[in-house]
Parts: sequence; C-alpha cells; structure tokens
Amino acid sequence: MTAGSPYGTFATRAPSHAVPSPCVSICQIDGPSGLCRGCLRTLDEIAGWSSATSAQKLAILQQLPMRQLPGQSPHALSPEPSP
Repeated sequence: MTAGSPYGTFATRAPSHAVPSPCVSICQIDGPSGLCRGCLRTLDEIAGWSSATSAQKLAILQQLPMRQLPGQSPHALSPEPSP
C-alpha cells in the first residue's frame, strides 16, 4: 500500500477503469465546502471521474484522506484498523 492511500499501488499499472471509485452512494454536496458528504470529492471530480486517467484518479484518491467537512475528523475515509 502507498503511504497515505488506502487504495494501494495496483492501479498505477491498470487501465483507468480499474481504479476504484471512492463513491459510497451518499451523494450530497456540502454547500460551504463543495465536497460530497459521502466520498469527499468535488462536483468536478465526480463529473470527470469516468474520463479521468489512472494518474488523475489516483491523485484525487490520495487527496481524500486530507479532506474534511465541518464537524468531521480528518481521515474519515481511511480504513478502520483491524482488531
């Protein structure tokens, strides 16, 4: 796994469609931040996902753990540690 990214490095060698979307089907845009409450992407990132290259998708995925909504702790999308 790449430091700071829960998605690993497999996608750097994979076609663009193989990079997983961070969508969790909670599609609500937070007005003040402009971020989706579910996946923390911007509307432009969401709209451009299907045509983005693997490198562009990975760049977005690497930014997500640093984003937060008001009242939300950082790294909200990071996987929970295994017990």
